[in-house]
Amino acid sequence: MDNKNILDTNKNYWDNTADDWFGVTALPKYGVQFVTEDEIQLFGNVSGKKMLEIGCGSGHSLKYHGDNDAAELWGIDMSTMQIENADKYLAECGYTPKLINAPMEVECGIPKDYFDFVYSIYAIGWTTDLQETFNRIASYLKKDGVFIFSWKHPLHHCVVVEENKLIFEKEYFNENWFTYQLDGFDITLCNRKISTYINALAKAGFVIEQMIEQTDSETMTAVGNLDSRSIKAKMLPLSFVIKAKKF
Repeated sequence: MDNKNILDTNKNYWDNTADDWFGVTALPKYGVQFVTEDEIQLFGNVSGKKMLEIGCGSGHSLKYHGDNDAAELWGIDMSTMQIENADKYLAECGYTPKLINAPMEVECGIPKDYFDFVYSIYAIGWTTDLQETFNRIASYLKKDGVFIFSWKHPLHHCVVVEENKLIFEKEYFNENWFTYQLDGFDITLCNRKISTYINALAKAGFVIEQMIEQTDSETMTAVGNLDSRSIKAKMLPLSFVIKAKKF
């Protein structure tokens, strides 16, 4: 599929639904029914650190780091409305971030060899060019800088729940782009394998320090009438997170 058409389709979705996603899937949460930063402590102490968020959304994850004394807050998002919401929200919270309205795959003036942390909470999967995105992220980081990202686990799109059982309806190995409707608008995604992310990280010059696939304890201990997503989450991870270091 044509990358420009994919970006236009997805930008249209986010520009029209930005308000509905205000504050959703932001740190300390890493994803849907997933463990939190409070539990896994991937960032550690960010005091005095320069932070860049890829797909910053409404700015809530940037505020999280600001509240933990990060020195600089930068964010990039392809959605004009998300950037406007983030700018307003962070200003109301007393922060002056540097926000950029652009796709993560393109050159947009972000400084090189500058950041201590680059991170992405449930946004990296929207890229139309994973390798180019990881290459750019590596260029933004200082030597030994850290890249942390979370996204939907690829198994999530492969199975459905039928009569409390998981049924495969899509091949795990199928990385073709697909389009479907969400909230009345089209979105286009590619369901990449875990190995695709790992290999792209290695090629960009990263060493993986940690990978986590863990459903939150509340879901795992729940009993009774569970919805289909909770049933699925008990049997496989809905999300994953990777921490990598630039070498």
